[in-house]
Amino acid sequence: MDQAMDMAGQAWPLVISAGKALIVLVLGWIAAGSISGVVRKRINRTPQIDPTLGNFAASTVKWVILAIVLVAVLGIFGIQATSIVAILGAASLAIGLALQGTLSDLAAGVMLVVFRPYKLGQFVDIGGTSGTVRDLNLFTTELVTPDNVQIIVPNGQAWGSIITNYSAHDTRRVDLVFGIDYGDSADEAMKIILDVAKADGRVHADPEPWVRVTNLGDSSVDLTARLWCAADDYWDVKFDLTKAVKEAFDAKGISIPYPHSVEIHKEG
Repeated sequence: MDQAMDMAGQAWPLVISAGKALIVLVLGWIAAGSISGVVRKRINRTPQIDPTLGNFAASTVKWVILAIVLVAVLGIFGIQATSIVAILGAASLAIGLALQGTLSDLAAGVMLVVFRPYKLGQFVDIGGTSGTVRDLNLFTTELVTPDNVQIIVPNGQAWGSIITNYSAHDTRRVDLVFGIDYGDSADEAMKIILDVAKADGRVHADPEPWVRVTNLGDSSVDLTARLWCAADDYWDVKFDLTKAVKEAFDAKGISIPYPHSVEIHKEG
């Protein structure tokens, strides 16, 4: 009986410490989320600061607070900060090897924020993966595809890949290719394309729209139109002008041929 009471007496302080640690852990987690959210909102409200920096700073604050909370939790169990530092120092090689991927992502995240090859809201291609940048934090970049699929790219892979930023500049060039029948007038077709392009207010006058014969195909004469518009209008201009030129060709009797072959018989 006395032994059972002694065991209970020894276990009770551990239970109390575990309860305190749990409370500190929960409150610290909540505080980390709340404070990082406040940091993000404060920074993003400042027009002079890029929102990408706000998300990165918020992520940094969150992880720093969680690290402090972890030290506090270990302190409740009697493990002092100096002991933690000594343990980490002795195990630095093993930790470095185990977390080399994570540390690489962290370093790459810092480089991405410093050099800013892309920002929040921009449409990019990272190593063959395309999407709009929704978030950039300490370890990962979050992309959202046009069909609303979430893609998480580790920062280490993002920094080490070829990055194509389609939103980096205010304007983009739209290239359109139209095939016409060999029996139709190329000059008339080019005039129709130019007239349709110049009638669209989204198409820039400078640089001036450009149309040339670029290929003599098996079944068609290919005409390429190059015109400039605002980056945000790129897809709408591309789709709308394709439809408008098709309708203008129909109205003027310009045909868009189907692929076909001509068979020639020679009398031997």
